[in-house]
Order: sequence, then C-alpha cells, then structure tokens
Amino acid sequence: MSFASPDPYRAIAYKTLSVLLFVVMASLVKGASDEVPVGEAMFFRSIFALPLIFLWLWARGFFPNALKTDDPAGHAWRGVVGSLSMAASFVGLAVLPLYEVKAIQYAMPLFVVILAAIMLGETVRKVRLTAVALGMAGVLIIIWPRLTAFTEGGVDARLAAGALVVLGGSFCAAMAQTFIRRLVETEESAAIVFWFTVTTTVVSILTLPAGWIVPVSHLEWVWPSLRPAIMLVFAGLCGGAGQILLTESVRYAHASVVAPFEYTSMIFAVAIGWIVFGDRPTVAMLVGSVLVVAAGVLIILRERYLKIRRGDERIFAAQEG
Repeated sequence: MSFASPDPYRAIAYKTLSVLLFVVMASLVKGASDEVPVGEAMFFRSIFALPLIFLWLWARGFFPNALKTDDPAGHAWRGVVGSLSMAASFVGLAVLPLYEVKAIQYAMPLFVVILAAIMLGETVRKVRLTAVALGMAGVLIIIWPRLTAFTEGGVDARLAAGALVVLGGSFCAAMAQTFIRRLVETEESAAIVFWFTVTTTVVSILTLPAGWIVPVSHLEWVWPSLRPAIMLVFAGLCGGAGQILLTESVRYAHASVVAPFEYTSMIFAVAIGWIVFGDRPTVAMLVGSVLVVAAGVLIILRERYLKIRRGDERIFAAQEG
C-alpha cells in the first residue's frame, strides 16, 4: 500500500464517512431482513461491492499485481471467519435494534487482545487486562436484559439468542483480525480486501441449497420485491465504498489516529435507529456502551504508546466493516 503526504483531517474525514456508510449498510440490510434470508443478503452485500473495489484497485494501480498471494490458505481462513462474522451481524440485525448490534460488536477489540496473546504470543500487560475486564463488564451490562429471557421468560427469547449470536460474531471478527495480523507480513492490504470480498461472495452462494435441504423461510432464497432488492444493492455499494474509504484513510494518517473514530458509529446507529426504526436506546445499553468504548479507546492508546502494532496501517486498511 502506498502512503500519501500526512493529512490527518482528510484521514479522519474518510474514516468517519466510512463508518457512516457501514452503519447505513447495516440499516439497509436490517430493512430488507423481513423478506430476504441472511445468505442472500450476504450475497448482495458482497457482489455489489466488487465493482467498486475493482475500480478502486485499477485507479490506484493495484490491479492485478497487488492481488497476487503467497498465502492462499491464510486468505481462506480469514474469509471464512469473516463470513461467519458478517452472517452473525445480519442475523442480529434481523431481530435487534441497530444500535444494540453495534454496541455488542464493540467487543471485537477486546477479543483481539485475548486472541493475540493466545495465537500470536503477544504480551498482555495490566493496562490492557484492565481494559478487557472493563469492556467485558460493559458488554455484560448491554446483553444482560436479553439473557434474563432464558431464565425468566419475560422477554422474547429470539432477542436473547440474537444478542449471543452477535457476540459470537464479534469473536469471529476478532479471529479475522488475528489472521490479518499474520497476512500483512506478506500480503498487500488490497489483496486482503479483494480476496475477502470474493470469499464472502462464494460462501454466501453456498447457502443457496440450505433452503432446499431444510425448507424454512429464514433459509430459503427468494426473488426479492423491488424495495428490498434496491436496499440490498445499495447495501453492497455502501459496503464497498466504506471499505475503500477506510483503506484510503490510513494513507493519510497512522491507523492509531483514525481508529478511535470507529466509535462514532454509535452516534449514527442511535440516530438512524431512532428516526428510521423507532428504536430508543435503554439506559443499560448506553451505560454498557460507554464502558466498552472507554475500554476500546484505552486499548488503542496503549498500543500506540507501546508501538506494538504489527503492520499497523495495513491491519486497519484490510479490516471489514
């Protein structure tokens, strides 16, 4: 990946706009979820992102040389766990408020710290351990009202299951980030972005026979009506544009500069959820979100201070929103 002259304001603008596009993408998927199954939504999200990514690769001179890979297995593993994360996110969007899905997904950096210690042998010191504990407490506050549905029966159990699925998806996203930390040692970020989108497209197509094997409405692919079809096409375009802007943002500033602006997604998610879907955040969700965001920012600042990020810019450039 080539780097431009430092321009932190442009980098922050690109990062914030990418976050907004990812939230809009999620809201579009949520709006279409009543009619279209998760696998089909993933297909639209991936296939319509590819043209934009192709154009970006060509414009930046990345195509085709930057797409060569020395680690196809690494791309495959990153693609599979990333696809599981996307699927879990889409399942959660079908049943949970938009802001709640985003809040639970903030657990991803906490899982990255744990997995980096286990899989990459990174040293986890007191500050990051404290941040993980603080963040996990916040996650528990967010999902606890959902978990009581299993014991008290006072809340729709689908919401509890949805919260746990999203949390599992956050763990899968952290696994994907761990694979990316290995990939950036030999691979271009353009290749990681491209091959992930290709993998999710293939994985989503593989869900097509599921509805034939188990003929239930939430698995069977359908021919969508005009409104959800348009929503899913734009979801794919927003996802592709968001990925490009995310990658461009770290051409103009260090990833640690733009990383904290990921948390502007909560502002966008609350606003869109309230205006479009009529979902108002609860006090517990807001309190838990504050703790998780504080933990995430603490981890970012600590890693910047210790300079322990490996392939810092390319890790953030290759991640999936």
